[in-house]
Amino acid sequence: MRGEASLSADRESRDSLAPRLKGAGADTWRIGEDLFVVTNLLDHDVQVERSLTDPSRPSADKVALVKAIVGSQAHPITVEILSDLVSRKWSKVGDIANATEDFAVDAMMYYADSTDATLEVSTQLAQIHSALLEMSVLRSELSDGYASAQARVDLLRKALAGTELNKVTMRLTEHAAANPRRRRFLQTVQWLIGKFSRHMGQSMVTVTTATPLNEAQTQKLASHFGKQVGRPVHINSVVDASVLGGMRVQIGDDVTDNTVAAQLEQLHRSVREHV
Repeated sequence: MRGEASLSADRESRDSLAPRLKGAGADTWRIGEDLFVVTNLLDHDVQVERSLTDPSRPSADKVALVKAIVGSQAHPITVEILSDLVSRKWSKVGDIANATEDFAVDAMMYYADSTDATLEVSTQLAQIHSALLEMSVLRSELSDGYASAQARVDLLRKALAGTELNKVTMRLTEHAAANPRRRRFLQTVQWLIGKFSRHMGQSMVTVTTATPLNEAQTQKLASHFGKQVGRPVHINSVVDASVLGGMRVQIGDDVTDNTVAAQLEQLHRSVREHV
């Protein structure tokens, strides 16, 4: 958990620079890429991280170090964001990497905005999360700290091969696989869904059924769950014939499984326990 100084630094920096980032349009893709690279560097080089957060070091020196690290190829707004971050006080050394990652994801969300793909990306992330709930082996392999980052990314690409995904969805999930940041892969995807939901001012509700929902059913569910969570919701409808009937609902980390398949599995467990 971030300390008060880090929370304040993160909030003030993002509030200050959000208009600049949002106004960068299509360049937000490049900025996000820059910031993901820096996040990875900070996570794997504690000496650099300490140098950039040393409260006894003049801000001008830390800004000069930032420019030396990212070089002339980085986008000017990338340099502006990092210069702002290193000029602030942080509760813990590692919190600056968290803030850098937040900015990287913000940049990708603004890029999705600029291409009218924000809802599409959010929905695709929810679909990936829903699918992985049924794939425990794949989930484990995507979070395997003994495998190389490239091996995890290659595995992800193989798993998603043939699926038409927005480039933002693909980049965000590749980041989750390449640099776990002390999180499980599925946790990172859920965190990304939450960020997109807050960005859009609504919650994502994934509903899995054996047959497609019609428009009236979708609207009824949106109204019901909107009242339940206290804000607008988007219904991500997933069709999975294997559930047989009923409905599985996921809101954030909470899953309610009232499908026929789940009930049959519960019955089988009960029978086994009493044999």
